[in-house]
Amino acid sequence: MIDDLDIDLKPVVAEQPDPLLFATVSGAHLYGFPSQDSDVDLRGVHLLPAADLVGLREPEETRSRAWVRYGVELDLVTHDLRKFVRLMLRRNGYVLEQLLSPLVVHTGDAHRELAALAPGVLTGHHAHHYRGFAVTQWRLFEKTGELKPLLYTFRVLLTGIHLMRSGEVQAHLPTLLEQLDAPGYLPELVAEKAEREHGSATVPHARVEADVERLHAELDEAQSTSSLPDTPTAHDALHDFVVRVRLAG
Repeated sequence: MIDDLDIDLKPVVAEQPDPLLFATVSGAHLYGFPSQDSDVDLRGVHLLPAADLVGLREPEETRSRAWVRYGVELDLVTHDLRKFVRLMLRRNGYVLEQLLSPLVVHTGDAHRELAALAPGVLTGHHAHHYRGFAVTQWRLFEKTGELKPLLYTFRVLLTGIHLMRSGEVQAHLPTLLEQLDAPGYLPELVAEKAEREHGSATVPHARVEADVERLHAELDEAQSTSSLPDTPTAHDALHDFVVRVRLAG
């Protein structure tokens, strides 16, 4: 049972065709601004049998399903372990946030070991992931005026800045607001988002535009002065991990 969700997600794990190494909650619940009708984004890693990878059939490396259960819309995406680790090595902030999410539905020794290896894939180039995501969400906000993409814009910029400065992946916006110099109106916007998933932003456009530009500049500076390496250091350890877990499975 996830503490801030009033539903039991463990049966979903048990229903999967191949064993899951882990399953966590991502999306708005992880980011700290779910609304009353937010769907539940489940993310994880499944382990294909070795025969599926060496045979002639195309392996099902990614599985995706959306359905309604307990009156809640569930969205489940899992990757086979090898694909997930390859994504980790491609400065992909999404998969790291999923791996390190504190909202854990299913875990085990392999999950904990993989999470312990995560710092070894962090580089200064992860700033590009968060910068690009922020640009995409800002464009969506300018098109729709909705609060949701605006909060996503601020969330990813602050996550990127924090990562460049500290080497820590922190996706929870309320926590980031306590640790960084963020616009003072963001807690109010988070509260508004809790009441209406697709409502319009109430802050003047010019004001949020100036703040977004400032945070982009802070992300650029944080990247230029970051102590994170240019390339991952855990490639060999991750290779050994994937082989060992696959053979054991």
